[in-house]
Amino acid sequence: MVETIQTYILMHKDIPVAEIRLDSVTASVSAVGEIFTPAHVPVGIPMKKGKIDRAALNEWWMGRAIPASRAGLAQALEELKIASPQVLLDKCLGLSLSDQYWICPAARKTAWSEVNFFDNAFSEDVGNALFGHPVSGEGVSLMSPDNTSDGWLKKKWTIVNGKRCLLKAGSGATQQEPYNEVLASIIMERLGIPHVAYTLTMQEDYPYSVCEDFITPDTELVTAWYIMQTQPKPNHVSVYQHYLDCCEKQGIPGIRESLDRMLVLDYLMMNEDRHQNNFGAVRNANTLEWIGAAPVYDSGTSLWFDKPTMMVGSIGRVTSKPFKNSHDEQIKLVSSFDWLNLNALAGIDEELRELVKGSLFIDEARCNALCKALCGRVERLTEVVNSRRNLYPVDDRTADVEEDVAYSGEDMER
Repeated sequence: MVETIQTYILMHKDIPVAEIRLDSVTASVSAVGEIFTPAHVPVGIPMKKGKIDRAALNEWWMGRAIPASRAGLAQALEELKIASPQVLLDKCLGLSLSDQYWICPAARKTAWSEVNFFDNAFSEDVGNALFGHPVSGEGVSLMSPDNTSDGWLKKKWTIVNGKRCLLKAGSGATQQEPYNEVLASIIMERLGIPHVAYTLTMQEDYPYSVCEDFITPDTELVTAWYIMQTQPKPNHVSVYQHYLDCCEKQGIPGIRESLDRMLVLDYLMMNEDRHQNNFGAVRNANTLEWIGAAPVYDSGTSLWFDKPTMMVGSIGRVTSKPFKNSHDEQIKLVSSFDWLNLNALAGIDEELRELVKGSLFIDEARCNALCKALCGRVERLTEVVNSRRNLYPVDDRTADVEEDVAYSGEDMER
């Protein structure tokens, strides 16, 4: 009988965290053994009486895999002859370009410096398969950070001039998400909002957004979802206040100010999917000290990206996340607009027009509708700011999001 249970050491860089056993058939954590360094257990994974909650750790582990909703995943797995995205996890030792956790076979001594994707080259075979390019052959390598990339959009990691960069596609008839990412960068640059910078590239006439990894070998991203698992949420506390409370208890600086800026951007762009896995905080992976809020990233699901042109500008069917289910309610959470200079957005519609110029997917009618709608959002935000002068932010449980947004089909993107 073939042994299906393999023993690994969950590592945090070169620090052993815990012994775990993985079932090679289900790719899940079947057992947790000795705990070596409790302080380095991933944020949000509960420990009771010196033991890690196996179910929570397994959810964390399985959540590192490519989500089933990823465009082109089924074809890629068939091409790679892999049964499921979870099976890909141990093929790359669980290594990611978002944090410093990985698994080391218990019978083998391996150093983080020898395998991590920040300092070492990696295969693009998985990424190419996800992009629909044939990779069949003898030399296929599954040692890739694409095995642990989240989100439903087609994407892959690549190395450009020594920098780790994420290439991300659009979706549907308009392929609008890459344009939205770049526009969000332009808006945030004008408003002075810390952000991940995106540029546009074209491949075979299709648009893709490109951004450099904002995580380094010494830092890591912890998403809001896991920060909010660090303590129970009382029923009478709103989702927004619970996140603030968890961040305060963790000692994460500057969170309220960063949320103000993120919510303003999402209001301007009518972002529909700012779920709890595409914002968060950054900490030092060596000292475990919190650095602060992560720069704003992943703003592609905005500006009526999946709506027909006739619906662009309509707010009736556009919902919001992560705190309130409507943008008009969510903007009330902003604690201060003192930092906001809306005059800096003068002519932003013309930047959008220039950005989509020549697109095979966004025609003149849609471009005009988007530009008009964007100007309308600036005007609407101006009215909000003027009406809010000398008033306190409003937050109760009215219109709070209720679904488990961290696992609603799209996980963290960049």
